[in-house]
This record gives sequence, structure tokens and C-alpha cells, in this order.
Amino acid sequence: MPVLARFYGIVIRMLFSKALPARFHAFYGGEEVVVEVFPLRIVGGSVPPPVADRIFEWARLHRRELLDAWQHCRVAQRPLPITA
Repeated sequence: MPVLARFYGIVIRMLFSKALPARFHAFYGGEEVVVEVFPLRIVGGSVPPPVADRIFEWARLHRRELLDAWQHCRVAQRPLPITA
């Protein structure tokens, strides 16, 4: 899973699946959440609420880039890093 961004100890990665809508994985301190891009929501895992808030804030700011990254993955291209 390529790393898209790192901020505040959070690592954002993306793994493409044809069967699923655009989503990314956020890792923090040994915990992981899977976040759907549209609508923006956690669909798996858990992190502390303040960490989830930071992930959502970052994702709202970078939604277009996340969708672009998903499209890169869809055609087997490495997605571009996203500035945190």
C-alpha cells in the first residue's frame, strides 16, 4: 500500500479494490481506520476521536487529491503523494 501522506503521527495509505468505493487507510499508533472518501466516513477500525477529527479535516481538504489517487491506483499507477 503506497503512502500518500504523513502528519501528526498519522500515516495515510491507499489500497485499490474494484469492488469498493474510493477509500484510504489511516494508521496511528498501531491502530487503523478505513475511511471512505465519498461520503467521508469511517467504514472499519477505530482510532481515538481527536485523531479521527484530524483525519477527517485532512481528508476534507484533500478530497480531490484522494479521488485522483484512487484513479491512479485503478489503472495500476502509483498515486502521487499528498501534501499534509
